[in-house]
Amino acid sequence: MLSSHLKKTNNTTGAAGEEAAANFLLRKGYEIVARNFKADKCEIDIIAKEKNTLVFVEVKTRSSGKYGNPEEAVTPAKQRNMVRAAEIYVEENGWKNEISFDVISIIPHPEGTFSIHHICDAFSPQGEDF
Repeated sequence: MLSSHLKKTNNTTGAAGEEAAANFLLRKGYEIVARNFKADKCEIDIIAKEKNTLVFVEVKTRSSGKYGNPEEAVTPAKQRNMVRAAEIYVEENGWKNEISFDVISIIPHPEGTFSIHHICDAFSPQGEDF
């Protein structure tokens, strides 16, 4: 029962973080084109456009910084999954301009605000044809 409660809490925290990240990007002038895009068993939390750049965003939310910064959870395996999903999205949508892989880390505060850290160009595809 406890693990079920923790999973529900983590899902709620993650959903709130993704919503905060999307609103953050909108305030910065990005256009959100997709959320929770799934392809080939991979997922991208947010796909946005900024001018002529298509931005693939991984959102990581932690309830505190006690166990490290949220962005530290974007492992090389997660990066490869994002690249694979991005390849599919780009191919399906005929995107020919620049792309970027960003990470947004979120730490919620008790009063309902968030600490948000946006890392632009957080990583580049390794050995990929982008």
